[in-house]
Amino acid sequence: MKFSSTKGLRTALDVAALVCVFVVVIIPNRLEWITPGSFMFLPLELIVAGLLLLVPGLGGRALRVVLAILLATGLVFKVADLVVYEVFSRPFNPVFDLYLVDDGLRLITGAFGRIDAIVLALLMLLVFALIFYFAFAVLGRLQNRLQQSSRYSLPALAGLLVVWIGLHFAGFPRVNTYFHDELVEHVSAIFDSLDDIKSFAAIVNNDKFATASGEQLFSKLRGKDVLVIFVESYGRTVFDDDEFSKEIKPSFDQANFQLKLNGLQARTAWLTSPTVGGISWLAHGTLLSGLWINNQLRYDSLILSQRATLNRLFQRAGWRTLGVMPAITMAWPEGQYFGFDQTYNAGNLGYQGLPFNWITMPDQFVMAALQGLERNKAPRPPLMAEIALISSHAPWTPVPELVHWDEVGNGAIFNGQAVAGPDPDEVWENTARIREQYRKSIDYVINMLASYAIQFGDDNLVMLILGDHQPAPLVTNDSPSNEVPVHVIARDPAVFEAITDWHWSEGLVPAKDAPVWRMDALRDRFIEAFSNP
Repeated sequence: MKFSSTKGLRTALDVAALVCVFVVVIIPNRLEWITPGSFMFLPLELIVAGLLLLVPGLGGRALRVVLAILLATGLVFKVADLVVYEVFSRPFNPVFDLYLVDDGLRLITGAFGRIDAIVLALLMLLVFALIFYFAFAVLGRLQNRLQQSSRYSLPALAGLLVVWIGLHFAGFPRVNTYFHDELVEHVSAIFDSLDDIKSFAAIVNNDKFATASGEQLFSKLRGKDVLVIFVESYGRTVFDDDEFSKEIKPSFDQANFQLKLNGLQARTAWLTSPTVGGISWLAHGTLLSGLWINNQLRYDSLILSQRATLNRLFQRAGWRTLGVMPAITMAWPEGQYFGFDQTYNAGNLGYQGLPFNWITMPDQFVMAALQGLERNKAPRPPLMAEIALISSHAPWTPVPELVHWDEVGNGAIFNGQAVAGPDPDEVWENTARIREQYRKSIDYVINMLASYAIQFGDDNLVMLILGDHQPAPLVTNDSPSNEVPVHVIARDPAVFEAITDWHWSEGLVPAKDAPVWRMDALRDRFIEAFSNP
């Protein structure tokens, strides 16, 4: 009886080992693809692994180690893909995404201390070791069972291989090499990424405006304040998704009507962002450098380069350049590269109100602070400001409401708003609620900017407003688009005469045939439109 129960336990463990390997090999790397039907496949890798585990002796043990490494590596890539797809709508890149680990450890260090960060790093290494041990142990159990019954397992596996090949050539859709293909893609991504690093290094300092004189640059904008305003997570989905657009389009049309009523005009088009769901600085780097900055290593290379950003070119032409970054709460050494005469952050914008959860201050205060700290001064040179607004950043609760500009003051007026509305936990229990809050935040920001233009705009104000990226796939319903809206708002008709050949749509709502440019194209087009040849 005891022998029978032990044998049953071994059989159960053998079956469990086989199921574990099957699941690792066959499970998709995107959360929405994981369904009962996704496990109804016959993977070639499982058959080949079984045949290799039948090799006896030292060779068989070596093959087991190799298979364990491949299985563990594939599992790590799948888990990483699951996470990165949910946030950034793309697969994990083993080269470009390693910074995420470093950023996470630095965040832990800042929040909880160096000891906790070290403990977390050691735990991560332990997890990787356990994954490999798990793969090695599971394959060992299968290897023992297969070799003990080789007279049956060898012909069975060979038969399965013949069946797989026949089904494959017959076009049967339920046979695949998904695990192999995915692993090859990640390994190929490593080599492609290393090649990309070399190719980017060769072009980063190749800039046709490197030697342009200050007299040539931006001659058609002399005396004007130019505000380049990034709106967090402002993506094309707000116009393309019917659930959003039925509210957004009437609201934006009304805002455009108010602009026209006060002598202002708006033009709108699309830009293709290099990122989705986050990593906003890639979009900032792309727009300001005129280069396609779609990964962290390109961004790091840009920061170390001599390439002149749009900010530096304005600085060369006599503008006072500002960086207005309300989300920055710590040292930001990268800011030195962009060429700011003054950087405003969460600590020196003067906000004395309560934060809106993660959001340090509402966007209206940021714009009011810019007005008070810089634009109201006289005499002064013209300003060029890069502004990163954050009220439309997750968790999108509470959503601020506009107050009269004369009442903004030190921001204390927003305290009631900061503690109102649902908690993030309540909002994030329901996808529909998340999407509703997101839409409200975008509506708030664009209407606030239109209100700012009406309140403070004159012939010497030009606002270039754009989204940094689409929100996460959770909000966009996995939209494949990387496009974001871009607007120009100004009062002086000469501004729009200079960009007539851009053919952007009139108003704040883009037409169906509105142009679509890559974000890196806008810098050079902007310089050429407003500068002497």
